[in-house]
Amino acid sequence: MEEMEEELKCPVCGSFYREPIILPCSHNICQACARNILVQTPESESPQSRRASGSGVSDYDYLDLDKMSLYSEADSGYGSYGGFASAPTTPCQKSPNGVRVFPPAMPPPATHLSPALASVPRNSCITCPQCHRSLILDDRGLRGFPKNRVLEGVIDRYQQSKAAALKCQLCEKAPKEATVMCEQCDVFYCDPCRLRCHPPRGPLAKHRLVPPAQGRVSRRLSPRKVSTCTDHELENHSMYCVQCKMPVCYQCLEEGKHSSHEVKALGAMWKLHKSQLSQALNGLSDRAKEAKEFLVQLRNMVQQIQENSVEFEACLVAQCDALIDALNRRKAQLLARVNKEHEHKLKVVRDQISHCTVKLRQTTGLMEYCLEVIKENDPSGFLQISDALIRRVHLTEDQWGKGTLTPRMTTDFDLSLDNSPLLQSIHQLDFVQMKTSSPVPATPILQLEECCTHNNSATLSWKQPPLSTVPAEGYILELDDGNGGQFREVYVGKETMCTVDGLHFNSTYNARIKAFNKTGVSQYSKTLVLQTSEDTDSEEQTVPFPVPSERLPLRRMSPFSSTLNLQPSFPRRSYFDFRSSPHQLSLHSSLQSLNAPGCNFETQSAPYSQLVAWFAFDPGSAHSDIIFSNDNLTVTCSSYDDRVVLGKTGFSKGVHYWELTVDRYDNHPDPAFGVARNNVMKDVMLGKDDKAWAMYVDNNRSWFMHNNSHTNRTEGGITKGATIGVLLDLNRKTLTFFINDEQQGPIAFENVEGLFFPAVSLNRNVQVTLHTGIPVPDCYSSRASIA
Repeated sequence: MEEMEEELKCPVCGSFYREPIILPCSHNICQACARNILVQTPESESPQSRRASGSGVSDYDYLDLDKMSLYSEADSGYGSYGGFASAPTTPCQKSPNGVRVFPPAMPPPATHLSPALASVPRNSCITCPQCHRSLILDDRGLRGFPKNRVLEGVIDRYQQSKAAALKCQLCEKAPKEATVMCEQCDVFYCDPCRLRCHPPRGPLAKHRLVPPAQGRVSRRLSPRKVSTCTDHELENHSMYCVQCKMPVCYQCLEEGKHSSHEVKALGAMWKLHKSQLSQALNGLSDRAKEAKEFLVQLRNMVQQIQENSVEFEACLVAQCDALIDALNRRKAQLLARVNKEHEHKLKVVRDQISHCTVKLRQTTGLMEYCLEVIKENDPSGFLQISDALIRRVHLTEDQWGKGTLTPRMTTDFDLSLDNSPLLQSIHQLDFVQMKTSSPVPATPILQLEECCTHNNSATLSWKQPPLSTVPAEGYILELDDGNGGQFREVYVGKETMCTVDGLHFNSTYNARIKAFNKTGVSQYSKTLVLQTSEDTDSEEQTVPFPVPSERLPLRRMSPFSSTLNLQPSFPRRSYFDFRSSPHQLSLHSSLQSLNAPGCNFETQSAPYSQLVAWFAFDPGSAHSDIIFSNDNLTVTCSSYDDRVVLGKTGFSKGVHYWELTVDRYDNHPDPAFGVARNNVMKDVMLGKDDKAWAMYVDNNRSWFMHNNSHTNRTEGGITKGATIGVLLDLNRKTLTFFINDEQQGPIAFENVEGLFFPAVSLNRNVQVTLHTGIPVPDCYSSRASIA
C-alpha cells in the first residue's frame, strides 16, 4: 500500500488530493492547486480574438475542438494539441514532488465566494504540472472539469487503513485515543471530552454512541455523493457517450452536443471497462512477478561477480609470480585492468538493479491503485478515469517487454593471461579470452552417388566425416557463375542436400561446401565440377547472376532464381565420370547417356513439382509499427490498427506453400494472410486495395478479400496455436488457404498472374511466426497429381 501513495498525492502541493479534478489529459490536480497555477493569457491568444481575426476554426466550438484533440491524441501518447496555449513565460517552480509548475501571472482577486465557485480571470490558461500541456479555460472555469470522486474514495480508504488508532477530535493539545463515536454528530470522543462536550442528557441523550472501530466502518459504508454532470450541475449521469468517452446526463442527450452521438448504458460500460482493466492488470501482474525474479537474479549476479573477481585475481597473481622477475611492473597494470573490469561489471549491474527497482515500485504502485479503483462502486466516476488507467497499464506492460528483463552484463571474466611469450616480449603481454573455444567442425564430404545434374538444375549432397566429433550447426554451399568467376553463397542452412534451379544450359559450374558452428567455419571441401545439359528442345532460359549484398546466416539464397528445390530423395541418377585431378571431381550429365541401356531413368517429368523456398519477413518494406524478432521470422505490431508486412522473396512461377503459426491471439482480432504486390498499402488491412489477395479470419469464421470485396464466408476460425497455410500455385494461377492442415473454403482466387510476395496484416493483439521450406498438404498434392 505504501507504494501506491505516490498515485494519491497532488503533483503541485505534494499532499493527498483534496477535491481532485480531472484535466482533459487524464491527470488529476487539487481544485485549490489548479486555481493557484492559473495563468492569464494575452487577449490576442484567446479563442474569441482568433475567431475575430479569421485564424483558427470558426465553425466549431473552440473548447470542444481542444477536448477532442486531447482525447484522440491521448490514446497514442503523442501529438500536439491544437488550440492549446503556448508555454507561459513566467518563471517556473518545482512542487514537493519535483514537478515543474507555473505560478499565476497575477494574484487571484479577492472574493467572498468559495474557492470552487470563485470566478477565474478571463482568458485563463491552466498547464498540467505532469505533462506540461496547456488549455485555455472556457466561461465555466474550473467547474468545467469533472471531479474525481473515485480518487477521493481511494484516498479515504488509504488514510483509514494507515491510521493505527483513532484519536479524539476535540482534544486541544495531544489527542487521546478515542473511546466512542457519535453516529449523529460523526465525531470521535475520548472519555473526558465526551463527558464535557457530549453529556448524556437533553437532546444528546438520544444520540447513539458506538465503538471507534464500528464507527470507522459505518463511515466507510456511508453513501457517497452522486457524480453530477459538468454541463448540467443539477442532473446526475445516466448514460455513457461512446464517441466522447465520458458519462453524460439526459439533458446532454436531448439538448447538448451529445445528442447525435452513440450512447450506451452506464452500468454496462462500467462493467466492460472494469473487465478490461482487470485483464490488463493480469498481464502487468505477470511482468511484476518476472521483475521480482529478475531482481533476485541481478542480486545473485553481484555476489557471483565478486566471487569470480576474487578467483580471477588469484589466478592472475599466480601467473605473474611465475614470471616475477620480468613481470613486476606489468603485473600492476594487469591487476588494474581486472579491477576496472570488475568495477565496470558491478556498476552496470547495480545501475540496472536501481533502474529495475524504481520501475518495479512504480509498477506495483500502479497495480495497487488500479485494484483499489476496481473496488469503487461509482460507475460514472470509474469511467472518467478507466480509459487513462487502461492505457497506462498497457504502456507500463509494453515498457517491461522491450529487453528490460535481460541482464546487460555477464558474470564471467572472459579474460586469460598467456604466459607463453618470450621474456623479450614481456611488455607486449596482454589478456586473451579465458574460455577455451571449441574447435571448428570438420570439412564436409561430398556424396558423389547422391549428386546429379538434370537439364539446368544441379543437386548436391554432402555429409560430415564418419569420425568427426565436433557438431556442425549448418553448411554453406557456394557456386561460381558458370564462367570461372568468383564463388557466391547460394545456400546457408542445416540441410545436407540441395537442388539449385535456373542454371545456364550447357555451362560448367564449380561447387564447394563448408561447415560452420559458433567457433568458426571449416575448410572447403574438394571442388566439384558440374556440367549442365545442352538445351536441344527449347530456347535457353538465362537468369542474370546477381551479386549478394550481404551474408544471411541460416538463410537460403539462390543467385539463379528466387527459389531453391530441396527433395528428400532422388531416384534418378546421371552417368558421371571422374577426372584425374587430385583436387577436383567432375560430374557430367548428357541426354544421350541418360537414355543408355542399363540406366533406369524416366525422361518424362513429374506432373506435379513444388519449388520449396526459404525466406523471412522483410523489415525494409514493412510498416514502421511492425515489430520483428526470431531472425525476422516472428512479427507483431505496436499499433491497434492493422499493419502490413511482406516476405523477402517474390514468386512469379511454380508452386509455393508456407505456413504461419499464431503465437498470441488476444481480444478476437481478425488478421489477414495472403499475397500482395510490392507496392501494396501498408497501413490498412490486407486486401483493402487491388494490390493484395487475402483471407482474413477471426475466432469463428473467415472471408476472402481483394480490392475491399468480401466473399466466401466460411465457418471455422483461429485461436492461439492455430496454423494458417497459404498455397500459391502459379502453374494453375490459383491461391488457396488452409487452417490446421484443412482447406478453408473453396479456391480463394483464380487467374492470379505476375510477381507476388507473401503478406500478412495484423495489429498488437496478434503475433505470428513464419515457417517456410515445407511441402504442400497431401490433399492438394494428390489432387494436383490426378489433374
